[in-house]
Amino acid sequence: MSDPNDYTVAWICAITTEYVAAQAMLDERHQGPASVATHDNNDYTLGSIGQHKVVMAVLPLGEYGIASAAAVARDLLHSFANVRVGLMVGIGGGAPSPKHDIRLGDIVVSTSGGGQGGVFQYDFGRAVQDGEFQETGFLNQPPQLLRTAVGGLKAQYIGDGHQLQETVHSLIDKKPRLRKTYSRPGPSTDRLYKPGVLHPQDDESDCATTCGDDPSNLVPRHERTEDEDNPAIHYGLIASANRLMGDASIRDSLAASRQVLCIEMEAAGLMNHFPCLVIRGICDYSDTHINKRWQGYAAMTAAAYAKDLLRRIPRNKIEAERKLGEVLDGLQQGVGHLVRRQRHRDSEAVLEWLTPVDYAPQQSDYHGRRQPGTGQWLLDSPQYLEWLGTKGQTLFCPGIPGAGKTILTSIVIDNLHRKFDKTDVGVCYVYCNFRRQAEQGITDLLASLLKQLAENQPVLPEGVMDLYTRHKARRTRPSMDEVRQALHSLTVNMSSTRLFIVIDALDECHASNGSRLRFLEAVFQVQATSGANVFATSRNIPEITDMFQKCISLEIYASDHDVRRYLDGHMDRLPSFVRRNRELQEEVKTGIVVAVKGMFLLAQLHLDALIGKKSPYAVRIALDNLYSGSNAYDYAYRDAMKRIQGQVADQKVLAMDVISWITYAKRPLTTPELQHALATEVGHQDLVRDNISDVEDMVSACAGLVTVDKESDIVRLVHYTTQQYFEREQKTWFPNAESTMTTTCVTYLSFSVFESGPCRTDEELNDRLRLYQFYHYAASRWGDHARASSTLPQGVLDFLKCSSKAGGSHQANYPGHIHLPRPGSCRHRGTTGLHLAANWGLSEAAYLLIESGHDLDSRDHNCDKPLYLASRRGHEAVVRLLLEKGADIKSTEHDVDMLLSLAAGRGHEGVTRLLLDRGADIESTQDHRPPLCCAAANGHEAVVQLLLDRGADVEANSSQKCWSTPLCYAAKGGHAAVARLLLDNGANVEPRSINYQTPLFWAAERGHEAIM
Repeated sequence: MSDPNDYTVAWICAITTEYVAAQAMLDERHQGPASVATHDNNDYTLGSIGQHKVVMAVLPLGEYGIASAAAVARDLLHSFANVRVGLMVGIGGGAPSPKHDIRLGDIVVSTSGGGQGGVFQYDFGRAVQDGEFQETGFLNQPPQLLRTAVGGLKAQYIGDGHQLQETVHSLIDKKPRLRKTYSRPGPSTDRLYKPGVLHPQDDESDCATTCGDDPSNLVPRHERTEDEDNPAIHYGLIASANRLMGDASIRDSLAASRQVLCIEMEAAGLMNHFPCLVIRGICDYSDTHINKRWQGYAAMTAAAYAKDLLRRIPRNKIEAERKLGEVLDGLQQGVGHLVRRQRHRDSEAVLEWLTPVDYAPQQSDYHGRRQPGTGQWLLDSPQYLEWLGTKGQTLFCPGIPGAGKTILTSIVIDNLHRKFDKTDVGVCYVYCNFRRQAEQGITDLLASLLKQLAENQPVLPEGVMDLYTRHKARRTRPSMDEVRQALHSLTVNMSSTRLFIVIDALDECHASNGSRLRFLEAVFQVQATSGANVFATSRNIPEITDMFQKCISLEIYASDHDVRRYLDGHMDRLPSFVRRNRELQEEVKTGIVVAVKGMFLLAQLHLDALIGKKSPYAVRIALDNLYSGSNAYDYAYRDAMKRIQGQVADQKVLAMDVISWITYAKRPLTTPELQHALATEVGHQDLVRDNISDVEDMVSACAGLVTVDKESDIVRLVHYTTQQYFEREQKTWFPNAESTMTTTCVTYLSFSVFESGPCRTDEELNDRLRLYQFYHYAASRWGDHARASSTLPQGVLDFLKCSSKAGGSHQANYPGHIHLPRPGSCRHRGTTGLHLAANWGLSEAAYLLIESGHDLDSRDHNCDKPLYLASRRGHEAVVRLLLEKGADIKSTEHDVDMLLSLAAGRGHEGVTRLLLDRGADIESTQDHRPPLCCAAANGHEAVVQLLLDRGADVEANSSQKCWSTPLCYAAKGGHAAVARLLLDNGANVEPRSINYQTPLFWAAERGHEAIM
């Protein structure tokens, strides 16, 4: 056996393919070590290369990444205490650029200048462009001995050329078993696809079959000549993370901004504690087109380079280096910290990707509004105690509007957290909100429950990580069934403990297409398999109450005790003559308690109505006329508006503007957004910051109808019944709201500061959004307001005619995509007013712009034409206008057939019909999917019916133009109605996709029982 103390060079590999290549480079192979450290679980191969004795180790099978590499290095140094230098040799993903012609089989050696290491670590952070990563800094340089040897070997190669190809061929000749896996593949298999060309999701077929060799999809590259090294050696920066890279846009961004040449997964785990040189053979291009065919050869070329490097270094030079084991203490501490830090960052990023929605701020705000001592009746009730004490129970708490259901829900959540603090009990909750329905679809709600349960697990659950891995690289989102399955898997594993699911305001949950019922069904399915306890509140809506017929039920109401406690805590809001008169205070409390009849909100409104009274007589008259009953809210809101109308002019205008914006804004507004909107003056060229109102003044002017959620800084109406009242009475109070809001938005977007157009750097754009906090809302919602206006609002046309301001607003419309791919570039130039008019469906504005000379076929930053944008968004009137005015429908990118697939896939029935009438080919293919497949895949029943009526082939892949049939796509997506429609029209129940999967396979694989 071999003495571990004889070995001075450590060579670490990540995978078996690399390990085999490394072993092949040994000049002589030695017996295994005589002994290793007690807790060392590594596998070792010992041997010699030139004058040096080398110990080789590989990461455990199936384990990758920074933490695993660090752990292998740690154990190696325990057992081989005399190791002086280290090599990390294997494969990686290339980052080709105009400056660096990197190809498969080439070698990248980690080098850098300016005192910075050749490896920098980038971590999963908040997405800034399709999943952008955030760097955490450069890591240690390799030892000077290795850096000097790299320089010497580079000079040798320049002068004499290298013999790496010959070395590989010679080794394969000696070991024929390696020929199939480790020989150089043919040049036709080295394809560099353009960033926008993605390998189809869930398709493991070879790219030659799936993605093809269409030159328009490939980056053109010349064939290397005899005078050029092949493989070539590149020297520069390697980026290291803890996850496999599969995003060409991030790759190109790293290459442009940091001159990164290679992207891999292990080096960052070694550099700061195991100073080593990283050598990578390029096996793919860090995109969705994973190319395993090149892994063996790339591993061989990297290993051959490492062998040449070691042969240049004299033995005594290595023996003079400091033992790496002397830094072992730092490594031991660092590995644990590295693992914890990396896991935390990875988990945060994955969970943020799953859903950015966080209900914790709402919980804090709602519970903070609770009057101390209220709600105890619910916690002490027999129904609640039975629910709390029995696993698998459901407690349904219906209540009239304004009864205090949401505050009581926050009390329940707080009670659960307090009772089960520091235990493994899971508590998750959602607050349904009629104003947030865009982010509260069934998939979003289930994802929120999954996120809350997952973030409290010691390790990120496998099901969540699988979702991320499956979808992130391809920039897709998980389906409802995938999220439901991940939630099911997690909760089944939690079945040995307690799990509580709390849902507030089910009546405000999106009800269209059966979403609310399907959400409840999914929750009950989780309950059935995990024994979860479910708590839910709602108004008394038959569709909802029927779902809880067999459950424990407890009516929610504002008890007299709780109303009195609330009033006790708010007497200081009344005039001083009330505060000094205890008898009058008692009259106020008794009068309000009697009038509200269990409606907490009404108590608040009645109290607000007394604030401006001038005498005890006026207070008593008001108490005698307090409203109660089913119409009480409408009367209370009407009276509040009368009080607003009676204020001084400026107060009245402020209140009306605040309520208008809060009511008709397309999403909840933050305090700074609302302040900037109110401060915008039509005709002004910039924001008058002295015109910004204080939030306290805005709230006080609104007569109790408006409140601020302190945790989220959202300004909102006090209740959804308030929203409903103003929506019903829009013609009375705010008849021109949409038009006025449009004009405010375009005035803001037209400020002179935006004359320069789109920002050229991330920093510049971030500063713009920070200084002009209404800019994003105005850019992303002005078109919605304009489309809802009866006529084209003032200022819209002038704004659209200024291309620089139009382009700037388009850039601000995508705050999650602000990363610019290279210094000084700008992706949003080229956007014109006609692009925006088409995108928002503003046919009148589009007509006027065309008449004024706007180019029908101009391209924006994505090379999209107005016709494409209008078709994508389903704006039939604009599509018709553009076609009538002569828009080009024969260009390669945006021909009428492609637009047909696009419109069908997005469910735009009107545009689909219009394009068919214009002669679009009903069997054309876009991304290998005819229109019928596109519509079926997304569950658009009406469009499927239209296409079938027009003669679409129900077996659309019969000629192999499509990867699957429409029925396969419908089954895969869980669209039962579409599947039934296709079967009724003669679809074959046993067709096979290009991967030989049937509709039944896809339905079973995705858990779609209704289709099975």
